[in-house]
Amino acid sequence: MTIVVDASVALKWVLDNEDGSSRAISLIETESLIAPDLWLIECANVLVMKARRGLITAEGARAALASIEATPVRIVPTRAHIAAAQAIAFELNKSAYDSLYLAIAVSERATMVTADAAFFRAASATAAYAPHIRML
Repeated sequence: MTIVVDASVALKWVLDNEDGSSRAISLIETESLIAPDLWLIECANVLVMKARRGLITAEGARAALASIEATPVRIVPTRAHIAAAQAIAFELNKSAYDSLYLAIAVSERATMVTADAAFFRAASATAAYAPHIRML
């Protein structure tokens, strides 16, 4: 099965004391993973923000990003999915960034896995998207 992983899942691979870390790590071991090219910069930004708040060190943030980059995730160019992401964002009243992952899941006949409960609730309540999203 092909799984679209978002930043909320990837960060669980590398951050200590995260709920769902073992489930997130098992995806690497058992599934074919894909993500939009935006995914890495989203992960980098969260790690920078955690370092600025003193939750991790800058070196820890760099090491975490390197670990994420080393995972076997096929990167999907976003350009072909932007219009669909925008349409989903309007429909679900969510960000185009988050909706991009779901647009790719629909296009690739894949399943998006997320740890974002609010996005999951919105998408899973819509018949067209429910088969394409799963909560971590």
